[in-house]
Amino acid sequence: MAKIIDRFLLFLFSLAIIIAACVMLLAAFNVIPFDTTRQFIQQVYTHNVTAAATITSLLLIILISLRLFIISVRPGKDHAASIDQRTDYGDIKISLDTVENLALKAANRTRGVRDLKARVRVNSSGIEIELRTVVDGESSIPEMTEEIQRSVKEFVEDITGIPVAVVSVYVANIVQASPTFKSRVE
Repeated sequence: MAKIIDRFLLFLFSLAIIIAACVMLLAAFNVIPFDTTRQFIQQVYTHNVTAAATITSLLLIILISLRLFIISVRPGKDHAASIDQRTDYGDIKISLDTVENLALKAANRTRGVRDLKARVRVNSSGIEIELRTVVDGESSIPEMTEEIQRSVKEFVEDITGIPVAVVSVYVANIVQASPTFKSRVE
């Protein structure tokens, strides 16, 4: 939503600058007579309605300008979230997407797991991995989830070298067996 508002403000600001540039260009080529310009300036000084409209318009343009200026100088969020480590040889950055994919790879090795989704968060004690799964319903769920937790923790720690604090498994459902139809041969 903020991007839409910022784009709209950029549109308004660009429109105001285009109009101001056209008016100044027309004045420079004497298309707008000097007397008309003088009358407008005199109205700004003497008529409250004209002065209020001019002040409001200019303040709005200044506020939009400040907003666009702040957007242009603040640091971008283009890079993906990552876990940073420093070694003797330099820095290592591992994206959270990489850790998610490693967790999914390890969890998929467990028999009975069907549909997996993962979310990774970083806290002071290490990585928190949340897994959401659908299981086949033919294996013991406590044993299966324990195996998933153990294998994900060990695999992620071995591959990344980052301690895994918690592996949470949420079993959302079991796979519904589709009815099997026997074909009849005549």
